[in-house]
Amino acid sequence: MSEELELMQDSITTVREFFAALEIGAVDEALELLDPDIVWKNTSLPDIRGIRRVGGVLRGLDRDAFGFAVDMHHIAANGAIVLTDRTDYLRAGPLTIGFWVTGTLELRDGRIVLWHDHFSWENFLRGTAAGLWRAASSKLLTRR
Repeated sequence: MSEELELMQDSITTVREFFAALEIGAVDEALELLDPDIVWKNTSLPDIRGIRRVGGVLRGLDRDAFGFAVDMHHIAANGAIVLTDRTDYLRAGPLTIGFWVTGTLELRDGRIVLWHDHFSWENFLRGTAAGLWRAASSKLLTRR
């Protein structure tokens, strides 16, 4: 296997392991895959810089009332750059919001140094409306 192909496979594996750890709430395991100088960017939101701050946000979401899941539709790499096309699901209590995300993750020395997600606020709001509808419908059905 060529060095470049091996780097791409390793990069994809690291990104998959990162999202898998977040899904099961293994925040410490996910943080081990991040570079200490990580920069986390989300469309139109302030950047979060450094493993301490990123870890703080991820730990804040790691509670019984919250949850995270991902459906990875496509993942591709060019060297240490990994592109993802996915649906993310954020859960807060009975509300689950699903929305489309594309991500660019850059790795250095096998760790994620840039996590840059792009999403549409319109799509996020649609996911919120659908999640509210599902939560309300579920509550109505359980009352019967």
